[in-house]
Amino acid sequence: MNNKVLLHACCAVCSAYPIEKLKELEYEPVLYFFNPNIYPPEELKRRYEELKKYADKKNIELILEKHDIESWYNAIAGLENEPERGRRCHRCFEYRLLYTALKAFQLEYKYFTTTLTVSPHKQSKVIFDIAKQLADKYELTFLDIDFKKENGFLKTMQIAKTENFYRQNYCGCEFSMFK
Repeated sequence: MNNKVLLHACCAVCSAYPIEKLKELEYEPVLYFFNPNIYPPEELKRRYEELKKYADKKNIELILEKHDIESWYNAIAGLENEPERGRRCHRCFEYRLLYTALKAFQLEYKYFTTTLTVSPHKQSKVIFDIAKQLADKYELTFLDIDFKKENGFLKTMQIAKTENFYRQNYCGCEFSMFK
């Protein structure tokens, strides 16, 4: 049985508990770092390096996807002034989850999911709706796990503190820096 799940990961902090939860559910998480929204480039690099360090420690495969920020800007064009949790964020989720679904399809994994649902600032229903449409399109299964439930956010914060992870103070894109 192939129980690999492609886990879209935005940073080490948000990945810590989802990795443990997926293992508990007998899946083998493979981290997928695709976040062209993260700004500035130094922040993107810092988040990736922190995630890589943790993946190496946990002996978990990590896939780094090429980041094309211009394509991301095109995807969210016209939504730059939207408030946090608004249409810009939804389009950003859709963009990153599309790449995750495509990568899962290419790798012939049956499952994919995302760490985005661990955040109390993200609406899991929106993420689930987008991901399920993509799963249907590519004949995959999206694991609709709301990682913030059952104290998931608290657990991921505890792991982050224990591991002394770098913790950013904004979602990632330049538009969320000042919100």
